[in-house]
Amino acid sequence: MFIKTISLALAAILIVGCSTRGVKSHQSRHQHTNSSSSTQSTKHYASRQNNSSYVHPTMKPYSVFGKRYYPTKVRVGETFYGISSWYGPDFDGKATSSGEIYDMHGLTAAHKTLPMNTMVKVTNRDNAKSVVVRINDRGPFVGTRIIDLSNKAAHQIDMVKKGTANVKLEVVGFADQKSADRGSKSSTSVASKPKLNYSVYAIQIGSFSKIDGALKTQEQYEGYKGYHTIIKDTEYNGTRVFRVWLSGFKSEEAAREFKKDSPFQNAFIVGE
Repeated sequence: MFIKTISLALAAILIVGCSTRGVKSHQSRHQHTNSSSSTQSTKHYASRQNNSSYVHPTMKPYSVFGKRYYPTKVRVGETFYGISSWYGPDFDGKATSSGEIYDMHGLTAAHKTLPMNTMVKVTNRDNAKSVVVRINDRGPFVGTRIIDLSNKAAHQIDMVKKGTANVKLEVVGFADQKSADRGSKSSTSVASKPKLNYSVYAIQIGSFSKIDGALKTQEQYEGYKGYHTIIKDTEYNGTRVFRVWLSGFKSEEAAREFKKDSPFQNAFIVGE
C-alpha cells in the first residue's frame, strides 16, 4: 500500500513482519544511466508507439524510493520464488494502490508488478502450507521481498510470528472484476485462464537478459506486416528481463490469426 507521507513509510520499516510500504511516485521518464547511448535506448523503447493506446493506471510504470517498476502481464502457471512479508493493523482500513480499502481479514496481497486481481497460490517453503490470494496492492519495497500478504493469509501459512517466509508464488488465475468489486473477503474465485479484454494486443516475439538483444530484435521486426515493436523492461524472479512485443492488433482473435502464418507460432498474446 502506498503511504501518504514519508514518515509513515519510515515508521513501517521498524515494524517486525511488515514490509516497507512505498511512497506513491508515478513518473513518465526512465532513470538516466552513465552511457548516453544507453540512456537514449532505455528512455524510449517504443518505435512509433501508438500514444493513444489506453493503459490502465495500475499498469503504468512507477517509481518508489528511486527504483523504477514495470507492471507486466503474466500467464497461468508462471512461478516466482523469494521472501514474503505481511502487513496488518497499521494499514487496515486504508486505501490500497488499486483504490480498494485494505482489509487485513481478507485473502489479498501486494506485489510490485503483477496485474491487479491476479490470483496467486503462495506456498511457505518451510512448512509446505499454502494459500490463494488476490493481488490488490503494490509492494513490498524492501530488500528481496516479493509479496506482502494480508494478516489472514499470513496466518494461513503460519508466518505471522516469524514475520517473513521463503515462498513460492504460482499464478493460478485471474479474478473477474465483479468478484473484486464485492470486496477482498469474497474475491477468491479463480479463472482457468486469463481473460484478455484490452484496447490493443501484442505478441511477445523475444525475451532477453540484455538490452542489446532486445534492441536488435526490435529493429529487425519493426514494421513487420504493418505492426510495430515495443520493448518492455520487466522483472522476473528478481532478474531484469527485456521483452520484445509486436504490437498493434485490434483483438485477441486478430493476434491468433496472425500467429498461424508467422514465425511466432509459439509466442503468447498479451494485452495493452
